[in-house]
Amino acid sequence: MSDHQLRTRTPADPAPRTPGGSRVAAAFRAAAPALAVYAAVRALGLLVFWAAASAAGKDPLGPLSGRWDSVWYQRIAEHGYRYTVTLPDGSVHSDLAFFPLLPALERALSAVTPLTLGGAGLLVAWTAGLLAAWGIFAVGAHLRGRRTGVVLAALWGVHPTAFVQSMAYTETLFTALAAWALYAVLKGRWIVAGALCVLAGLTRPSAAALIAALAITAAVTLVREYREERRAGPVLRRNARMIGGVALAPLGWLAYVVFVAVREGSPVAYFDVQAQWGNNIDGGRALAAFIAGLPWPAALGLCAALGLLGWLVVLCVRQRQPLPVLVYAITIVVISLIGAGYFGSRPRLMMPAFPLLLPPAVALLRLRTTGRTGAVLAALACASAAYGAWTLLGAGPP
Repeated sequence: MSDHQLRTRTPADPAPRTPGGSRVAAAFRAAAPALAVYAAVRALGLLVFWAAASAAGKDPLGPLSGRWDSVWYQRIAEHGYRYTVTLPDGSVHSDLAFFPLLPALERALSAVTPLTLGGAGLLVAWTAGLLAAWGIFAVGAHLRGRRTGVVLAALWGVHPTAFVQSMAYTETLFTALAAWALYAVLKGRWIVAGALCVLAGLTRPSAAALIAALAITAAVTLVREYREERRAGPVLRRNARMIGGVALAPLGWLAYVVFVAVREGSPVAYFDVQAQWGNNIDGGRALAAFIAGLPWPAALGLCAALGLLGWLVVLCVRQRQPLPVLVYAITIVVISLIGAGYFGSRPRLMMPAFPLLLPPAVALLRLRTTGRTGAVLAALACASAAYGAWTLLGAGPP
């Protein structure tokens, strides 16, 4: 593993001693192009969906805030954890499968504004989408420069399942927390990264990927420095804040697991709840069975898509992305593929793995002219908007 992968600060990192407000304002000005492009592509997606829904005589807000998981989050926000559904096959779906941060924010916003719980969920999701785009830009700019950061944020906004970013779901909230946590690690701000991991752990179970990224990076750093010095004391003292951040990181996820265990009276209750929803880990058997059950053209197409996903991972490794960024992205992909859940949900489960888009972002910038890059992004935005409208007005996301 190279020093480039392990380092958390670069010599080129600016460290001006300026007031906090000035730093935030400067960071916002730097990110403004990325935020503008991201907002534009997501606005296009909403506009196309709104037009398609109106033409079909359907309520546009329904699929965004009143169906699927959004309803579960709003029910938790209104009544707390108390709702279960028994399916015809006898399995029980409990609302304890859903993490508490989004419904807590929905409840708080609804209490202090005229917004309904659904409206509050959309406000959280849309605001978090902008914060996520900002964090993604910050990571991309730190690694490859500002232009790459802008394109990276834009690509995340035109992801095939980017329509979920406009829904009252947790994907944007989690991605915002993850992106800023990774940026904090890259800048050596471990306590901040740990605190953001706590919030991510109250948002989605995939926070395990973020926790792993911090833990593995810290472990490799400590081992490397110990081998260089052969003295544990100075190494531990010098990295006290890193150790503190890593110790802090899993507390949000663990707190919710303990809450479910106490509520249900079983130390493994959380895992039982997830298994009832089909979210247990099976090592990829469900995915293999799904592919085997498809007609061969569809199976070949899916295998090609998985091959492309694997190639993106290879490109990220060859690109020598820093260790925390690489571990986070790969772990998100692995968690998404080895679960036993419904296959249709897996693309959106992988959407927070934004570092996978860094190789395409770099490739787009090699088109030499801004016009060509913009044309490709515009075409992707139109395709994403059309696909999002078609999906939301059809079966929709699981």
